Amino acid sequence: MRLFAVLIAAVLGLAPVPPARAFETTARAAFVMDVTTGTVLLNKNADTPMPPASMSKLMTLYVAFEAVKSGRLTIDEQLPVSQHAAAYKGSTMFLDPRDRVRVEDLLRGIIVLSGNDACVVIAEALSPDGTEAGFARYMTQRAQQMGMTNSIFKNASGWPAEGHVMSMRDLALLARRIIEDFPDFYRMFSETEFRFDGRAPSNIYNRNPLLTLGIGADGLKTGHTQEAGFGLTGSAVQGDRRVIFVISGLESAEVRAREAEAIVNWAFRQFARKSVVKAGVELARAPVWMGEATTVGLTTVEDVNTLLPVLGNGELKAEVVYTGPIRAPVAKGDVVAELVFAPDGLPETRVPLVAAEDVANGGFIARLRTVSGLLLARLQNGPEGAL
Repeated sequence: MRLFAVLIAAVLGLAPVPPARAFETTARAAFVMDVTTGTVLLNKNADTPMPPASMSKLMTLYVAFEAVKSGRLTIDEQLPVSQHAAAYKGSTMFLDPRDRVRVEDLLRGIIVLSGNDACVVIAEALSPDGTEAGFARYMTQRAQQMGMTNSIFKNASGWPAEGHVMSMRDLALLARRIIEDFPDFYRMFSETEFRFDGRAPSNIYNRNPLLTLGIGADGLKTGHTQEAGFGLTGSAVQGDRRVIFVISGLESAEVRAREAEAIVNWAFRQFARKSVVKAGVELARAPVWMGEATTVGLTTVEDVNTLLPVLGNGELKAEVVYTGPIRAPVAKGDVVAELVFAPDGLPETRVPLVAAEDVANGGFIARLRTVSGLLLARLQNGPEGAL
């Protein structure tokens, strides 16, 4: 059996396309993804675990959203504030141990006000052992289950702690899960202010600098500590496209705001969504081993779209890759190959290809044909010429 790669650009009818120019970011780490097509537009140290600061509050929120959805918490439930929660400094809701606070207010306090104290109140309510540390261990376990393999949590708020880390790709994955799994809660992320009980006049505004710019931004979370620098996990929608981006390690809030706006504009202006192939279109035929037919058609289950740069000159090449010949029997819909393509400057995209029809095991004639072909290949090319 051998790995085959068949160039099929002509079959797809792909016109020449321009090379993509990478965004020059000053962030220490960055990740930009077009959600609609799944295309990664920028990857700079995106898999390196780093201190996430308050951006890790997104994981506390995700666990809280799950708890409300499952009935473990209710929106109107009032939770007590511990001395531990009230003692937190930094950005807070100015909670007091005498308070009992509605879950909905706590969620808004985390999303809009970045309240460290609100995170701890939620954490202690949902922790397996009633402590923030126990909740952090659960957060880490849940993150691993979700595919966030470079995330470890030591607390619920992102307060500086040795070993409390996330990667930019993990944060993007988490942002996408929040948007897709909890659309009703996600609306809170676009709220620009939250006045809780009139007690925190100095902390009523959302720190996300993009929400009021009219560029489609609708979330998610800023972060800042001395060690982490300034960061932002953001998302924006324009037309039928959504972009998620994460940046970290910037030197000031002003630089973060400029960089985030520039990334959003670059992602939407420099790339256009294009159709690569329609579902059901036969892209190639692969040889079949010991089958009733000698080949099988290859196609995609769904339409395949990608992002292509809108400026410049270049060419998009696509290949069908499979290990063959493919052994019979083959059932229609079996994944037997991949479509592989990569516009210049963008990561490679791999799309599963399925069998377009059934191919049953062959009878005596098919087996005789296969053996004869092997013998002929050996005679012509030696033992290495046989498949």
